[in-house]
Amino acid sequence: MQIHVNNILKKLQEDNIHAYMLTQFNNVSYLSGYKPTSFAFCIIKENPIIYASGMDMEIAKRDSAIEVKEYESYEVMISELKKEGIKNLAIEPTLPFSTYVRFRDDFNICAKTYVNEQRMIKTPREIENITKATEIAQKSFLQLDIRNNESTEKEIAFDLVRYMIENGASKESFDTIVTSGVNSSLPHAVPEAKKLQEPILIDWGAIFDGYCSDNTRTIVFSEAQQEIWDIVCEAHDKAIKAIKPGLKCCEIDKVARDIISDYGYGNKFIHSTGHSLGLDIHETPGFSTRDETVIEKGMVITVEPGIYLEGEFGVRLEDTVLISKKASVIGDLPLNL
Repeated sequence: MQIHVNNILKKLQEDNIHAYMLTQFNNVSYLSGYKPTSFAFCIIKENPIIYASGMDMEIAKRDSAIEVKEYESYEVMISELKKEGIKNLAIEPTLPFSTYVRFRDDFNICAKTYVNEQRMIKTPREIENITKATEIAQKSFLQLDIRNNESTEKEIAFDLVRYMIENGASKESFDTIVTSGVNSSLPHAVPEAKKLQEPILIDWGAIFDGYCSDNTRTIVFSEAQQEIWDIVCEAHDKAIKAIKPGLKCCEIDKVARDIISDYGYGNKFIHSTGHSLGLDIHETPGFSTRDETVIEKGMVITVEPGIYLEGEFGVRLEDTVLISKKASVIGDLPLNL
């Protein structure tokens, strides 16, 4: 964690910024090891400090690699920073406006994404945790009897989350999607209290030691559904095969999008090809039309092309890939189930 702090201190020096204020829980955790449960202000400067809520002081002192002080008030915190000669203050772009206005009169403020940029490249420990989360999620999925199940979408989603927790996850990494029939054309459908219809689309993930996994599988039954599944599978496989360091993320999106477009379904692929994940389920960079980030070793990004036929059905297939010399899929769950 100290290396992450040191990297930010170098950036601050290069940009003539005296301190960097973080409030996002996962960014605070990434730098300190302490994940707030209430609120916290992590100030990265020559002598980093975390102003933590009184409710969090016990766990903050226990877990944080950065010095912790109990938060008293904005006035006290601002006064202490000013006494240290801090004038130029960087903040996260996501800082709430109501918090920003407390600081804008006392500091020259700019928005920086130093931590997000560091989090793009995963450490070996982070990769281990993402891999373990994926293994737990996939093992749990295989415990479901999908094709011969008379349960409702809600019941399947409940069972899947229960299996993940029983298999070692702390919780699901996002609200589990179990959808079927015509609702499968809705990328973010919510499970309903209805028995499974055809096809069945399940998008799920687990959290292990703070790190997320993400997979999607679509189980098809008819010839028409299989035809769309085959197109999505081709886009999924060829996009993964194309991934390598040095290419831009948008180039991978184009591989998947061009394949689906060639079959006449380009306007039915209504989201990006993938997103990074880690402490958060959606991180940067992503495989999208606009993301020109250069792919580097150590990135972990999902590949999830889909085709959504309104009022009929949808198909999405998703795996998480680790990028080294090329991309390798994390986990071993078959696409065709």
